[in-house]
Amino acid sequence: MSWLTAFFGWLAEFFGNGANWSGPDGIPMRLLEHLEFSALALALAVAIAVPLGLLIGHTGRGEVLVAVTANLARALPTLGLLVMFVLLLGTASSWPVIIPLVLLSVPPILVNTFEGIKGVDPELRDAAYGMGLRGGQVLGQVLVPVALPLILLGCRLSAIQVVATTTVASYTGLGGLGRFVIDGFATKDYASVVGGSVLVVLFAVVVQILFTLAQRMTVSPGVSRRLKVR
Repeated sequence: MSWLTAFFGWLAEFFGNGANWSGPDGIPMRLLEHLEFSALALALAVAIAVPLGLLIGHTGRGEVLVAVTANLARALPTLGLLVMFVLLLGTASSWPVIIPLVLLSVPPILVNTFEGIKGVDPELRDAAYGMGLRGGQVLGQVLVPVALPLILLGCRLSAIQVVATTTVASYTGLGGLGRFVIDGFATKDYASVVGGSVLVVLFAVVVQILFTLAQRMTVSPGVSRRLKVR
């Protein structure tokens, strides 16, 4: 169990070091940087993918785009994409890293939004139109509430991917929690590597919990019971 002893020893060394809790390279600042990058990338991805997924799922036009996007997401090399944008656009701002983060997080949201809308029971659509609702009303009042669990699932998957990829993005000079890992490996400071990794894992767990709470608060109880029955 020597490895376990070493692991907890590194944790104690990292979190017990007062220097790691203050200054521009401290845990609070790195955590804030990670949160800013992740939140911005996820917000932009949601703003792009959700409306597009709703439109394609509702109209049935552009399904090829969804298929291409899903396949492209599996083929894109994360680190290679990040390095390419940094080389092309430089490091004067964070956009060379934010752009690939958005590109990587759009597909799960787009695919799940599309599948959620497309998978709504056709009888619900017909009933909504039979009640006199129009296209936009059917989408907003019937289809979106039913598809919301899948839409939130896509957002949650993208959020986790963004959190993880932002860690890797520190390799290109970006701040965030990944700096502890990258700099720790460079200087053989394994306490920093282990501590930074644990912080990223905890961050991802918190994101999972927040999305779970958001789903419980926003998804209709009727839809939730329907999913459980299935």
